[in-house]
This record gives sequence, C-alpha cells and structure tokens, in this order.
Amino acid sequence: MPKRTRFRIWRTLATAAAVALPAALLTPATAHGTPRESRPVYSYENAVREAVWVDTGLDGDGDGRTDRVAADIVRPREAARQGRKVPVIMDASPYYSCCGRGNESQKKTYDAHGDVVQMPLFYDNFFVPRGYAFVGVDLAGTNRSDGCVDVGGRSDIQSAKAVIDWLNGRARAYTTRTGTTPATAGWTNGRTGMIGKSWDGTIANGVAATGVKGLETIVPISAISSWYDYYFQQGAPLYDSGPDWLSNYVESPDARAKCAAVQRQLAEGAPRTGDWTPLWTERDYVKDAAKVRASVFLVHGMQDLNVRTKHVGQWWDALARHHVERKIWLSQTGHVDPFDFRRTAWVETLHRWFDHELLGYDNGIDREPMADIERHPDQWVTSPVWPPAGTRTTLLRPAPGTQAGVGTLRLARATGTETFTDDPRHGETDWAAHIDQPAPDKAGFTTAPLTRPLRLSGTSKVTVTATPTTTTAHLSAVLVDLGRDTVRDYADAAEGITTLTDRTCWGASTTGDSACYKETRAKTADVGFTVVSRGWGDLGNHASDRRGEPLTPGTPYTLTLSLAATDHVIPAGHRLALIVAGTDKDLIDPPSTTPTLTLDLSRTVARLPLVGGTAAFARATTGTPAATPGAGHLDGVRPSPDAHRIPGDVR
Repeated sequence: MPKRTRFRIWRTLATAAAVALPAALLTPATAHGTPRESRPVYSYENAVREAVWVDTGLDGDGDGRTDRVAADIVRPREAARQGRKVPVIMDASPYYSCCGRGNESQKKTYDAHGDVVQMPLFYDNFFVPRGYAFVGVDLAGTNRSDGCVDVGGRSDIQSAKAVIDWLNGRARAYTTRTGTTPATAGWTNGRTGMIGKSWDGTIANGVAATGVKGLETIVPISAISSWYDYYFQQGAPLYDSGPDWLSNYVESPDARAKCAAVQRQLAEGAPRTGDWTPLWTERDYVKDAAKVRASVFLVHGMQDLNVRTKHVGQWWDALARHHVERKIWLSQTGHVDPFDFRRTAWVETLHRWFDHELLGYDNGIDREPMADIERHPDQWVTSPVWPPAGTRTTLLRPAPGTQAGVGTLRLARATGTETFTDDPRHGETDWAAHIDQPAPDKAGFTTAPLTRPLRLSGTSKVTVTATPTTTTAHLSAVLVDLGRDTVRDYADAAEGITTLTDRTCWGASTTGDSACYKETRAKTADVGFTVVSRGWGDLGNHASDRRGEPLTPGTPYTLTLSLAATDHVIPAGHRLALIVAGTDKDLIDPPSTTPTLTLDLSRTVARLPLVGGTAAFARATTGTPAATPGAGHLDGVRPSPDAHRIPGDVR
C-alpha cells in the first residue's frame, strides 16, 4: 500500500483512538489533541489471563480431528470492563516449552487452571499496561497444541494465521483442547502485530505473505525468508541435517509419537543433493511478497551465521519492489535479539512502532530514517533510505599478482588464471589471515590501501568461471575488510554480547512473571581483518539455482554467487579483498570429491553495491594511501563449529 494511503488511515485511527482512550493515556503535551504515546494505566497484576484453542482446519497428525493450537492470552481487565477493544501483539513460537525464549531461555508456566503465569520476554509486561493484549501461540505440534511441526510449511503458518482469523471473527476457538464450548474474541479490534526472533519471526514473515486481513505489522528479528536458503545455498549444503531433525527437536512428546509420517515427508522432500523441491516452494515467502499488507520492521545481525543476512536482503528487496512500508536495524552481532544489544533504544522504538501501527498514533516514526546501522560496537548511524541514495552496482575484477593466489582487485578487466585446491580443513578466516601469502587452497585479490572510506550497502554478487578437475565442486566467495579494528566478537558463544548480573526492569511484574532482565554489554575483539560478506554455491548448479548436475572435468563453468546483504564502511588506510575458494570450513559441507579449480580471471567479476558507485571506488583507490598494509599473519574472529544450529535462542 502506498505510504500516502497508509498515512491517511493512521490519522483516521488516531482520531478514533483519541476519543476512546481515557485522559490518563495522554501525555501533557497532547492532552487536548491526538495522543503520541500509550501510557501504563492498566493493571498488569489484575490482567485477564486465559487460554483458548483455535481450530486450524488441518489434521496434521492424522488422528481424524482438526488440529487446535493453544493461544495463551494476557489482556487488560479494565479495558474489557469499559467496553474498549484493544489491539494484539502476538508471538507464535515452537520454543515455549522445549527450549525457552530470550537470553535467559524463559518458558511458559501455568497455574492450576491452565492459565499462563509466566509469559516469556517483556512484551506482555510492557504492553498490556499500555492497552494492548499479548498472545503467545504454540505452533502446531508443540507445547499444548495438536498437530505436527512441519518447519515453516502450511501447518506452521496456519497455526498463527488461524489465530488472527479468530481475532477477527473468521475462525473458531474453544475454551479447552478437546471441548465444545466456543471462545470468542469480543475484547479485541482485531488489529494484530506479530513479533519474534528467528523461527518466531519466520512465522511472522510467512503469515504476512498470506495477505491475511487484520495483520497490520510484523517485526521479524533474525528471521528466515525462504527455508531452502536456511539449509542450502545454490545447491551447497549448509548443515549436515535437514528439517526432519529440526521438527523432531521441538515437537512435544505427544506430537512426536504421532508425527512419523510428517517426519518422513520432511526428509524425503529435502534431499541432501540441494535440489529445489515442492517442499521448498511451499516454504518460500519471498515469492509471495506481493501479498504482504502489513508494514515490516526488520532486525538482523550482519554477522549472523545461523540465519544469514541473505534472508533479510532478499526479503527486503522483494518488499521494496512491492512498496511495502518498512524499517530496518542492522547490528554487528550474530544471532542476537536487539533487547540484548541495544535495549533502551529498542524498547522505546518498538513502543513507538506499535503505537503508530496498531493504535494509529501520529508520533512521527514513519518520517524518521529508514535504517539504523551499527558501525562500531554500540555506535549507530542512520540512513534516510536503505540502501542509501546513490548506491550503484560497481563491477570489480580480479587480476593476477606477482605470486600465485595473491592478486589485485580493480576496475579494469584482466586476463590470466588462478588455481586452488579445495581443502575442507580451512575456511574464510584462514584464507583472510594469509591473504598476502601464497596458499594452495584460495585465490585472493586486494585493492591498495584506500585513500578514502568506501561504503558497501546491500547485496553483492560474484560471478566465477572455473574449470574443475573432478565431477563435483563447491565454491565460496568472501569479501574482507583488511585493517585493524575493534568489532563485536560474533564468533563467541554469545555472538557479540556479554551477559551481566545486574537487572533492569521493562514493564510491570507479578510474583510469577518478572519484567526484570539481566543487563548485557558488547563483547568485542581486536582484529586485523573483518569478513564483510560471504556466499557459497555448488558449481554443479551452474545452469540452474534449483537443480545440480555432475561436472565434466576439464570443462569451464560459470556460476554467479549471491552474497549476504550487509552495510559496511572500509576506512581509509584499509584494503578491500575478494577471496574465491572451495569449502568454507564449518559453514558449508565439502563436495564428494577434492577438486582443483582454475579460475578464468577474464570471466570472473564482483558486482558490489557501493555508495557513489564506480566513481567512489576510483577516488578511493587513487592518490597517496593513508596507511600501508601490515605484512604476515592477520587475526580475525573464528566461527566455532556447530553442526546443529537451530533458528532460535539455543546456542
């Protein structure tokens, strides 16, 4: 929906809300006009806590009954007594009982009547007193819900969509899991915002891609946009397991006993060949971006090696093509919630976002910069739009140097070749650490030290023409900032944060549900290089992203690798490097053979989104450099192996 139309709707809603809200909700500056901020005027301790089971219309576990998903609700009692209908903030998750949510791995707890006592995270504590309801939905097959976990498929998405339909009077719900007493949602106006990290945020993406009415906004944090890209990239396997393992990991014991057939379907539909199948089509939300009615506030760590920023890049670009209202935060962390890397600003911004999107307050957040980017630990900059105006695709070409595997990166086309042999024992940090030294397992190309800063913003692509010696080959392309810096240590187990012992409180508390959480601070590392972006692929997928084929040794093939989206400034005095190699240790699995590959440099090119484009690169690579590169071994953060990462908070 165009921005102008949305703004008219918001103003209408704001006017209506001003009439309905008690005077205590209004700030002094706006007591005689439209409110700009919801205030904590309702009792959290006396809030209504209840559970309903919403009929999804599916029978995933094959027991002859349609599945019901549990929705635990916390809502202001006074609003219901006043006849005031409230909007809903929803987090639909598979983790409420198996694994926990947030940095402290909180799980739902219940009283003797089965009503929720502790709702994980701060959302209910903060927003219920401000006139919102909070709904925590157990995905089908988890906690107290029927059905089976199908890992981003129809059942997962319908688990949350059915609840939104119920909130808007279009679906049935019951007061118990097996009973016949209906439950109605007369207390809400149906306006819903979905939020969640990782798998939870993925569900928000998927539900928005259905175009369901009543979903006004989503806030996906570190979320998947296409499940194929969680497990593979262009045919190269990223993990040694598939969605069947993940389904089994989160399912309730009851579901696990009933869902063997779904597990088999997941295993059979996701072959380790990396070929695209109908299973992946069902779980690709990007293709349905045109259906999105909701506004979208995306948050992602640029060094997230669990849900990589390829997900946020392709989703953002698709939403932009369809003029979806959107906002983005990009941090230096790995797979971390903004509550744990920028807490005060996050709570304030989220509050204003939901006030604007769900209550209709004209608080100006829609007129603020579109993007917040963490440039250094705890140092943030903004961009009016993202990628910034003036960002242009710039073609950079590798050229041979005086030593094998140690070349240059420039604008002019070069000739010649470079050769390397896949070595699964090494990865991007090994290659970057020895960028200026010949090595048999990589080809590296660097600029001279920059005379001016150079900003990379968006998604890069690297086209490689390579001749293999075997029938299988995997390729990696890595962009590196070569130079001393202090960065968040995303390779640490906590992925860029340190958890402290002191607590701060964000909302109201009860005996069973505290709003107070342990503080955090940035965990940093001093490095000699920073990996900026990376991408991988199976050379057998040269003819199609969706299907691979055996290679003919001695035959050249061309493959374009899509790298993870990023926003990074290479400072003056640093160098920009492109590395092309084989298996990236711990990040992709090796091929079945050990190929040697010869790069045709005249047909290899990097297409980078540079602010200022070709002219900016030319200016930054001419003149007297601000510094000279250090020689020898360089230090960087080193990702630790984790064969079974899951899209959640469990590290």
